[in-house]
Amino acid sequence: MPRIVHFEIPADQPERAIKFYNDVFGWQINKWDGPEDYWLITTGEEDQPGINGGLMKRPDPSASTTNTIDVPSVDDFVTKITQSGGKVVVPKMTVPGIGYLAYCQDTEGNTFGIIQGDPSVS
Repeated sequence: MPRIVHFEIPADQPERAIKFYNDVFGWQINKWDGPEDYWLITTGEEDQPGINGGLMKRPDPSASTTNTIDVPSVDDFVTKITQSGGKVVVPKMTVPGIGYLAYCQDTEGNTFGIIQGDPSVS
């Protein structure tokens, strides 16, 4: 069964948000060594329940926290999502060293990501 494996927090001022989440929750937040300005958030030890996430500069004023769900095939789940009344808002893209990612909306307008892991993607 696909599970939520990642969350993203958009921020108008990433440095301010990083300080906030570190001060309040003690989360460790480090710049990702990738092609985008993106910070990886570690929310706890690997043996604890929970997920880790990321922080990015807010792409538009309506952007809000987004959960990402691990799926075996982005293409198959895009089909399921659209057949069930949802829609794709950002088409399938590659994330180097991670896999394939798309952003969708459910029937209520909630945005979520779906990700297919494939570390060989460049």
